[in-house]
Amino acid sequence: MIKKNLSIEVTYLAGGCYWGLESLIGQISGIEETQVGFSGGFINDVTYNNVSAGNTGHAETIMIKFDPNHLSFENLLIEFFKLHDPTTPNQQGNDIGSQYRSSIFYTSPNQKEIAEDVIQRVEISKHWEQKVITEIIAFDKFYPAEEAHQKYLIKNPSGYSCHFKRNFNF
Repeated sequence: MIKKNLSIEVTYLAGGCYWGLESLIGQISGIEETQVGFSGGFINDVTYNNVSAGNTGHAETIMIKFDPNHLSFENLLIEFFKLHDPTTPNQQGNDIGSQYRSSIFYTSPNQKEIAEDVIQRVEISKHWEQKVITEIIAFDKFYPAEEAHQKYLIKNPSGYSCHFKRNFNF
Protein backbone atom coordinates (compact mmCIF):
# COMPACT_ATOMS: atom_id res chain seq x y z
CA MET A 1 0.00 0.00 0.00
CA ILE A 2 1.34 3.43 -0.97
CA LYS A 3 1.35 5.90 1.90
CA LYS A 4 0.06 9.31 0.83
CA ASN A 5 1.77 12.45 2.16
CA LEU A 6 -0.98 14.31 4.02
CA SER A 7 1.07 17.45 4.60
CA ILE A 8 1.09 18.65 0.98
CA GLU A 9 0.29 22.36 0.66
CA VAL A 10 -0.98 24.16 -2.45
CA THR A 11 -0.39 27.68 -3.70
CA TYR A 12 -0.81 29.55 -6.96
CA LEU A 13 1.86 31.91 -8.31
CA ALA A 14 1.95 34.11 -11.40
CA GLY A 15 5.13 35.72 -12.67
CA GLY A 16 4.96 36.11 -16.42
CA CYS A 17 4.88 33.41 -19.04
CA TYR A 18 4.07 30.22 -17.20
CA TRP A 19 6.21 27.94 -19.39
CA GLY A 20 9.57 29.10 -18.07
CA LEU A 21 8.38 29.71 -14.54
CA GLU A 22 6.90 26.22 -14.27
CA SER A 23 10.10 24.67 -15.57
CA LEU A 24 12.27 26.42 -12.97
CA ILE A 25 9.86 25.98 -10.04
CA GLY A 26 9.55 22.29 -10.87
CA GLN A 27 13.29 21.89 -10.21
CA ILE A 28 13.06 23.13 -6.61
CA SER A 29 13.47 20.40 -4.00
CA GLY A 30 10.20 19.84 -2.16
CA ILE A 31 7.95 20.55 -5.15
CA GLU A 32 5.58 17.64 -5.60
CA GLU A 33 3.56 18.78 -8.63
CA THR A 34 3.02 21.75 -10.91
CA GLN A 35 0.30 22.60 -13.40
CA VAL A 36 -0.04 25.70 -15.57
CA GLY A 37 -3.30 27.55 -15.97
CA PHE A 38 -5.12 30.77 -15.22
CA SER A 39 -6.30 32.60 -12.07
CA GLY A 40 -7.48 36.02 -11.07
CA GLY A 41 -9.93 36.73 -13.87
CA PHE A 42 -13.62 37.40 -14.22
CA ILE A 43 -14.63 34.88 -16.91
CA ASN A 44 -15.23 31.19 -16.20
CA ASP A 45 -13.70 28.23 -18.04
CA VAL A 46 -11.09 30.19 -19.98
CA THR A 47 -8.61 28.81 -22.50
CA TYR A 48 -5.15 29.95 -23.52
CA ASN A 49 -6.63 31.75 -26.54
CA ASN A 50 -9.10 33.63 -24.30
CA VAL A 51 -6.42 34.71 -21.85
CA SER A 52 -3.80 35.59 -24.46
CA ALA A 53 -6.23 38.14 -25.91
CA GLY A 54 -5.60 40.06 -22.67
CA ASN A 55 -9.16 40.93 -21.70
CA THR A 56 -10.23 38.22 -19.24
CA GLY A 57 -8.40 39.55 -16.18
CA HIS A 58 -6.55 36.25 -15.71
CA ALA A 59 -2.86 35.84 -15.05
CA GLU A 60 -0.85 32.92 -16.41
CA THR A 61 -0.54 31.00 -13.15
CA ILE A 62 1.17 27.93 -11.80
CA MET A 63 -0.58 25.63 -9.35
CA ILE A 64 2.14 24.35 -7.05
CA LYS A 65 1.86 21.43 -4.66
CA PHE A 66 4.76 21.30 -2.23
CA ASP A 67 5.80 19.43 0.88
CA PRO A 68 6.17 21.97 3.71
CA ASN A 69 8.31 19.44 5.60
CA HIS A 70 10.95 19.88 2.87
CA LEU A 71 10.19 23.36 1.48
CA SER A 72 8.59 26.13 3.47
CA PHE A 73 6.18 28.52 1.80
CA GLU A 74 8.61 31.31 2.73
CA ASN A 75 11.49 29.62 0.90
CA LEU A 76 9.26 28.87 -2.09
CA LEU A 77 8.42 32.58 -2.34
CA ILE A 78 12.07 33.57 -1.99
CA GLU A 79 12.83 31.32 -4.97
CA PHE A 80 9.83 32.77 -6.85
CA PHE A 81 11.25 36.28 -6.45
CA LYS A 82 14.59 35.11 -7.84
CA LEU A 83 12.93 33.72 -10.99
CA HIS A 84 11.03 36.77 -12.26
CA ASP A 85 11.06 40.56 -12.13
CA PRO A 86 8.36 41.57 -9.62
CA THR A 87 8.70 45.28 -10.47
CA THR A 88 7.41 45.40 -14.05
CA PRO A 89 3.67 45.98 -14.31
CA ASN A 90 2.06 43.48 -16.65
CA GLN A 91 5.34 42.40 -18.21
CA GLN A 92 8.11 39.83 -18.09
CA GLY A 93 10.80 40.17 -20.73
CA ASN A 94 9.15 40.57 -24.13
CA ASP A 95 5.78 39.38 -22.84
CA ILE A 96 3.45 42.32 -22.25
CA GLY A 97 -0.14 42.24 -20.98
CA SER A 98 -2.06 41.84 -17.73
CA GLN A 99 -1.82 38.05 -18.09
CA TYR A 100 1.93 38.38 -17.36
CA ARG A 101 1.61 40.22 -14.04
CA SER A 102 3.23 39.12 -10.78
CA SER A 103 0.72 37.67 -8.31
CA ILE A 104 0.56 35.45 -5.26
CA PHE A 105 -2.83 33.77 -4.92
CA TYR A 106 -2.73 32.64 -1.29
CA THR A 107 -4.81 29.72 -0.01
CA SER A 108 -4.65 30.45 3.73
CA PRO A 109 -4.24 33.40 6.10
CA ASN A 110 -0.79 32.03 6.97
CA GLN A 111 0.26 32.14 3.29
CA LYS A 112 -0.97 35.74 3.07
CA GLU A 113 1.06 36.77 6.13
CA ILE A 114 4.19 35.05 4.84
CA ALA A 115 3.74 36.64 1.38
CA GLU A 116 3.51 40.10 2.93
CA ASP A 117 6.64 39.45 4.98
CA VAL A 118 8.66 38.10 2.04
CA ILE A 119 7.69 41.05 -0.17
CA GLN A 120 8.82 43.40 2.58
CA ARG A 121 12.16 41.54 2.78
CA VAL A 122 12.56 41.72 -1.00
CA GLU A 123 11.86 45.49 -0.89
CA ILE A 124 14.35 46.05 1.94
CA SER A 125 17.04 44.08 0.09
CA LYS A 126 17.11 46.70 -2.72
CA HIS A 127 18.03 44.00 -5.25
CA TRP A 128 15.39 45.52 -7.51
CA GLU A 129 15.74 49.22 -8.34
CA GLN A 130 11.98 49.66 -8.70
CA LYS A 131 9.22 48.94 -6.16
CA VAL A 132 7.88 45.39 -5.97
CA ILE A 133 4.32 45.43 -7.34
CA THR A 134 3.41 41.77 -6.85
CA GLU A 135 -0.27 41.38 -5.99
CA ILE A 136 -1.29 39.34 -2.95
CA ILE A 137 -4.79 38.03 -3.66
CA ALA A 138 -7.00 35.41 -2.03
CA PHE A 139 -7.20 32.36 -4.27
CA ASP A 140 -10.54 31.92 -5.96
CA LYS A 141 -10.39 29.70 -9.05
CA PHE A 142 -7.82 28.01 -11.23
CA TYR A 143 -8.45 26.86 -14.77
CA PRO A 144 -5.82 24.42 -16.07
CA ALA A 145 -4.35 25.27 -19.46
CA GLU A 146 -4.64 22.84 -22.31
CA GLU A 147 -2.38 19.77 -22.25
CA ALA A 148 -0.04 21.22 -24.90
CA HIS A 149 0.96 23.91 -22.36
CA GLN A 150 1.69 21.52 -19.46
CA LYS A 151 5.44 20.89 -19.02
CA TYR A 152 5.87 22.85 -22.25
CA LEU A 153 9.64 23.29 -22.06
CA ILE A 154 10.14 19.56 -21.44
CA LYS A 155 8.08 18.84 -24.57
CA ASN A 156 9.73 21.72 -26.47
CA PRO A 157 13.31 22.13 -25.15
CA SER A 158 14.06 25.01 -27.52
CA GLY A 159 10.85 26.82 -26.55
CA TYR A 160 10.76 30.43 -25.39
CA SER A 161 11.37 31.46 -21.78
CA CYS A 162 12.19 34.84 -20.29
CA HIS A 163 12.87 33.35 -16.84
CA PHE A 164 16.17 32.58 -15.18
CA LYS A 165 17.43 32.22 -11.62
CA ARG A 166 19.12 35.24 -10.06
CA ASN A 167 21.67 34.95 -7.26
CA PHE A 168 19.96 37.25 -4.78
CA ASN A 169 19.77 36.65 -1.05
CA PHE A 170 16.72 38.09 0.66
